[in-house]
Formats: sequence, C-alpha cells, structure tokens
Amino acid sequence: MAGLLRLRMLPLVFVVVLSWVLSPFAAALSSDYYDHTCPKAESIITKVVKKAMMNDKTVPAALLRMHFHDCFIRGCDGSVLLNSTAMNAAEKDGPPNISLHAFYVIDLAKKEVESQCPGVVSCADTLALAARDAVALSGGPSWNVPKGRKDGRISKAGETRQLPAPTFNISQLRQSFFQRGLALEDLVALSGGHTLGFSHCSSFQNRIHNFGTAHDVDPSLQPSFAASLRNVCPMHNKVRSAGATLDSSATAFDNIYFKLLVLGKSIFSSDEALLTATTTKTLVSKFANSQEEFYTAFVKSMIKMSSISSGGGQEIRLNCRVVN
Repeated sequence: MAGLLRLRMLPLVFVVVLSWVLSPFAAALSSDYYDHTCPKAESIITKVVKKAMMNDKTVPAALLRMHFHDCFIRGCDGSVLLNSTAMNAAEKDGPPNISLHAFYVIDLAKKEVESQCPGVVSCADTLALAARDAVALSGGPSWNVPKGRKDGRISKAGETRQLPAPTFNISQLRQSFFQRGLALEDLVALSGGHTLGFSHCSSFQNRIHNFGTAHDVDPSLQPSFAASLRNVCPMHNKVRSAGATLDSSATAFDNIYFKLLVLGKSIFSSDEALLTATTTKTLVSKFANSQEEFYTAFVKSMIKMSSISSGGGQEIRLNCRVVN
C-alpha cells in the first residue's frame, strides 16, 4: 500500500474489535524509553537513513511502506524483517510484500546501534524510527516516536493477505482499519503516505484496462491522466519495471496527493474510494486545502498505528533478519 509538526496529544483510542490492539505491550511504549539505556539510538538511525536517501531517492517511500506493512500484520513487531527459512515462508515473501525493498537500511541502522548499545534496541523500534526519519527528511513532519516494542518470532507469508489492497473499496478499507483500532480519519491521513513513492502497473491495471462492461477505463479518472497511465502501462505490458509515481512530487512529503485526488488523478482504486463516503471525502478536501491539517492528522495516526501490538514480541533481535 503505501511518506509520514510538532507532536500533538493523541486522541482517545478508537473503539477496537481486536484485543491485541490494547495489549499491555502497547501501553508500555514511551517516548523516552532509551534515554538512559541507549541515548544515541535515534541520532544513529537518523544518520543512516539520511545517508541512504542520498544514494537512493526511493528509500523514504520504502521505509514508510515497510513500517505500515509490519504493523498491519501481528502488530508492530518487526516480523516483516524476518527472512524465510527452509521450513517457513516469511511475510517479506508474501505477494503484497514482494516489492518491498531497502531492508539493508534497517540492517545498517541496527548494526550501528548494536555497536553502541548491544542487545538494547529492538528491530521493531528501529523500523518505527526509520519510518519517522524518512518522512521528516523528505520535508514532512517529525514527532516523538513511542518506543519499547519487542521483536516477534513469527512471520508467515500467508498472513499478508490481511493487508489492505490497492483495489479495496471504502467498505473493505473501513473494515481493515477498524479491526486494528484505526478510525476513518486514520485511514485518510495514512493514505496520505502515498505522497511518496512509485507503483508498478499491476497495482492499478484494473482502472485503465477492462474496468467494466460499460467503460474500459475507470470514469472517475481524469481523461488525460488516464491516457498517460495507459501509455506507460499498455494492455500487454512486458516491462516489469513500468509504472507511475504516486503523485507529482513523489520524493517530497506534502499534501499534493490529496490535491490530485480531488482532480481525478489518483493511482489506486483505494485512493478513489476515499471520495465515495461523506466522512472520508470531507477529510480529503480538508487535507487538500491545508497541509498543516494533514501533517497534524498524519502524526496522530502514525503514533496510533505504530502502537498496534499483538503482545507477541518476545525478544531484542541481534540480527533483524533472523530470530535469536
């Protein structure tokens, strides 16, 4: 699916249907968790992310998406970072995660932190902090990340079917977010992360070819924009790397995504779905008109999402790709 001002007070937690969202682990998170045990952890991670961004402009979008995909499966426990084994296919090898990349950035950050504070900072926290840095270093807001997550030992490719798909309608999106204790404002604010990044043709092919019996192209798409997408993604596209940026300023974290959405220039069906319900449509309009409003909402929703937990984290991994 798929970057993330100043810290505001978090609103009351939305009513949840899954008990793991309000686990004791989630309640234990704090912004000063490493102040005494590893005070340089955040600055080390920021330095690594900044250097990686200088060499690869796709890193911010990759880290933000990686964190989102981690939190939506088993909570934010770093399970997306684990490698598959001979006995188990891990999350990163599930169909929705095949295009995830920049795992090396987390590896490098973890290695640097381990050299300063062995066995103290979890991989899950490293990823949460790196995602924050990816947003802030792309011109977006920054915030105090609640920390203290433990790393999980379970990662299953089959569970990635739980991730919200780019083809989801508003009902499917609402259900997916509600099950994780996230409200409609969180859905719209976090969708704003699509201001960073790139999508391959396969994720939006459904909108530009064989859309329905009455229309070959999704009529909600602005005609010239749809034509440009069809040009880079023809019906029988054979260029595996072909695709489109998610907005016109895909390396800057801003509110352009929302401005383009109201003009019929969104990429995914799940983006367009935000305009099909009164509450989400109103929020899209608000964020399109005010970048500050978007930033405020995004920070609240990121803190809320990054606090999702199953309580299943059990360790501080020494290597983020394998359990201890």
